[in-house]
Amino acid sequence: MLSKSNSKRITGLLQKKYRQREGLFVAEGIKVINELLNSSFEVAAIYGLDRTSLEIPVTHKDVFQVVTAAELKKVSFLKTPQTALALFKIPAQIKTTRQGITVVLDDVRDPGNLGTIIRLCDWFGVPNLICSSQTVDCYNPKVVQATMGSLSRIAVSYTNIAAYLKEEQRPIYGTFMDGATIYKATLPEEAVIVMGNEANGISDVIEQLVTHKIAIPRFGQLQKTESLNVATATAICLSEFKRGTSIER
Repeated sequence: MLSKSNSKRITGLLQKKYRQREGLFVAEGIKVINELLNSSFEVAAIYGLDRTSLEIPVTHKDVFQVVTAAELKKVSFLKTPQTALALFKIPAQIKTTRQGITVVLDDVRDPGNLGTIIRLCDWFGVPNLICSSQTVDCYNPKVVQATMGSLSRIAVSYTNIAAYLKEEQRPIYGTFMDGATIYKATLPEEAVIVMGNEANGISDVIEQLVTHKIAIPRFGQLQKTESLNVATATAICLSEFKRGTSIER
């Protein structure tokens, strides 16, 4: 049975201030939970219909509690609740490196976009994601769900990105409508890629720090599409930057 206090605790974690106070975040679904269980994240509690498919370490068997489908539905942040929900401890911010490709986000606000970008970084082998302080929290339940476990493999850091970029030695690329087409650019293996806010793009302050302006050209005949979704644009940029990189299999 899920107590009222635990129910209130879980639902409160929708808000960033409570996640920060409790030092916890929510993950839902067997796949996401198992990905996090097999990572460096420390599990605090798991609530589920049964533990059959959960890869709970022997040392943490006591964290599991059986609950009913109705109880899970009350605390789930999903339209269609999964069969398990877990609480994990928020780790201390991981120290990032300035090597290879690094993605920097300038006030990305949509949880789905951030979650997808984290998955893209995982897919393309980008270990570090640097976020402005106004970028949506990576431990927001919707972000965690959208990452499908990739959150456990990417070092996500929040900082003053202007200060971060001023100390950068690698070339800094930013996406702009009037930039040089990315398909004709010679792209390095060591670089920073800045992606902007969904509505306003890269801010004026950050634009001044960009050393190379690039664009993803429109091919539509009418040329009326205003812009690409930031996660889609990130996918195209990472694909182009990684195109010439040899992959050992």
